[in-house]
Amino acid sequence: MTTPLAPQLDREYIVNQLEALLNIPSPSGYCMAIIQHVKAETERLGYSLEITPKGNGMITIPGKETGEVIGITAHLDTLGAMVRSIKPNGMLRITPIGGYMMHTVEGEYAVIHTRDGRTYEGTVLSTKASVHVYSDARDFKREEANMEIRIDELVKTKEDTEKLGISVGDFISWDPRVRVFPNGFVKSRHLDDKASVAALLGFMEWLKREGKTPTHTLKLILSTYEEVGHGSSYIPSDITEMIAVDMGALGDDLSATELDVSICAKDSTGPYDYEMTSRLIELAKREKLAYAVDIYPHYGSDASAALRGGSNIRAALIGPGVHASHGMERTHMDAVVNTAALLLAYVME
Repeated sequence: MTTPLAPQLDREYIVNQLEALLNIPSPSGYCMAIIQHVKAETERLGYSLEITPKGNGMITIPGKETGEVIGITAHLDTLGAMVRSIKPNGMLRITPIGGYMMHTVEGEYAVIHTRDGRTYEGTVLSTKASVHVYSDARDFKREEANMEIRIDELVKTKEDTEKLGISVGDFISWDPRVRVFPNGFVKSRHLDDKASVAALLGFMEWLKREGKTPTHTLKLILSTYEEVGHGSSYIPSDITEMIAVDMGALGDDLSATELDVSICAKDSTGPYDYEMTSRLIELAKREKLAYAVDIYPHYGSDASAALRGGSNIRAALIGPGVHASHGMERTHMDAVVNTAALLLAYVME
């Protein structure tokens, strides 16, 4: 009888890594700092991380057997925005990065990252921000054209804002508002997909601490453009199967909870590989993990991107259950640990 893997994982290490990742701004296309953070941690664990021309990170872990290579992908990039224009009154009009509803960022604190390295804080507001002033403020549609950022600097004109070094095309990140609770819950923006990256770090920490070698060579891909659809659209040609590790969707008729590792049988791009998905279900049962099998109707993953990019691979999708995805998200550390344990069970077979 095998010894369950989940209790062997360093839960404290995983939660510390998750908290660190969540506090590093990384909207799609602006992942330079977080890639360097993960590179340093990867090297501390005794592995190496290659940064691809596109900006993805790739970690190769040699296996006992040659021939088959398993790809595992999670994404470091998050939702965010860019400066679309500077208004005559000095406010910023934004263009979203990623597919979120505008009302989920109303009132959120933001950071503007200028091209010369300066940062400024601001707040996302409706252009009709006060019920004391605008009779239709409550019903005013929350869409891109009706939202703006109020900068926390003394600006009254477009020229005042430009003097700060703020320009069209500057990146904007949201305050993640990270909270880690003693009962295991974690709430924050961007658990999609930093919870999965933390699971991968816990996965690598266990391999190194236990001196274990996976059966097949692994290529871990940390993508930086998943939220805009092409994170792992290119993958190395020697990869024969890929597991995308991304947040598990919750709600409506879905059965997963925030404590589960969710196994996706089908998303908006179609069904995942039958044999891989079946094997993951068997391993979740064997390991006595809290898990669920679900269909994600409005979802695509980095495995989907790889398939659309022409990769001749089998693919599967798993991840920790995350409530209120693309909003004020919440998960539980059990789900993150269960995800890492299921990955270990799969690659050690």
